[in-house]
Amino acid sequence: MNAPVSPVINKTVVNTAHATARLTPSAPEPTAKRLPTPAELRQRISLSDPLTEQIARQRHAVQQILSGHDDRLLVVVGPCSVHDPDAALEYADRLAALSEEISERILPVMRVYVEKPRTTVGWKGLAYDPGLDGSGDMPRGLALSRELMHAVAARGLPVATELLQPMLAPYVDDLLSWVAIGARTTESQLHRELASDLSAAVGFKNATSGDVQVAIDAMSAAAHPHQRFAVDPQGYPIVQQTAGNPHTHVVLRGGHGEPNYQAQHVRAATTALRNAGQNPRLMVDCSHANARKDHRRQSEVMLDVLAQRQAGEANLVALMLESHLFEGKQPLKPGAMRYGVSVTDACVGWETTEHLLKTAAERLA
Repeated sequence: MNAPVSPVINKTVVNTAHATARLTPSAPEPTAKRLPTPAELRQRISLSDPLTEQIARQRHAVQQILSGHDDRLLVVVGPCSVHDPDAALEYADRLAALSEEISERILPVMRVYVEKPRTTVGWKGLAYDPGLDGSGDMPRGLALSRELMHAVAARGLPVATELLQPMLAPYVDDLLSWVAIGARTTESQLHRELASDLSAAVGFKNATSGDVQVAIDAMSAAAHPHQRFAVDPQGYPIVQQTAGNPHTHVVLRGGHGEPNYQAQHVRAATTALRNAGQNPRLMVDCSHANARKDHRRQSEVMLDVLAQRQAGEANLVALMLESHLFEGKQPLKPGAMRYGVSVTDACVGWETTEHLLKTAAERLA
């Protein structure tokens, strides 16, 4: 006959189980917060008829450069990401004033990037976390993003952004004159379908590996009509029929730490684009791998591209420059932030930016 189990042992087992339960962290409770619909936000922060007409003209101007009908240089310039709307608006005021001086040879478009792709984790942008503290107040972030883009456009500047989350697009796409699809998402079918539904020109970056073919394939896909999952202005899921976007191009940003803006890379890219029957005109991103992750080398990249243009390379029609009021970058420390300094990629400061854009205007005169 089996001996009875000791009540002391039973008690010990039970207590151990309770202790284990106490030490095991519980998963966070899922939560949900209602966002405003695109229609609600567009009604709250609406475009006047004159501003709508201005944006249409600016989109057309960008498209004319990318199609070769306007020989000005398109320069998408501004902070790597926007975390402080006040600093962004001061930057916009400076850029708007400079734009009047250089507009005969340069068309500046301001970066208003409110989403940031992350390799692992990190701050994902103003639209996601406007408090910079992980609180994730996306209703406020969406409103701030639209307000900021509206304010920049009201200063007379064309607005550019990278569209990372397709659901965000209907909140801001009526304000955009140029759109980036990033190196991590150029190969994404969802982003190619999104690009096919936009009225603004779209630049597809080459892959982080440096592969340009994925961007060429993206151009081909975006030029075609698609049926895509989307959200209507009232927030209902819909099947959206897209028209296809004929105004797309490749953005050379380097890959695996190596640049691809030099003459031999430009020739290879334009040849591949022509062989694929695509627009051979290119934008060079002066940052990222083209600058070997050193923001100070953006000047070197830009001057090399200008020299290629002067030597007759007509397919180099656009540049991208990461620039803020002050040079460098800083960690996120709410309450202890330096004004006008990037919190994501390091940027060149305003003085360098102004010098580079004026130099470009002079050399291309």
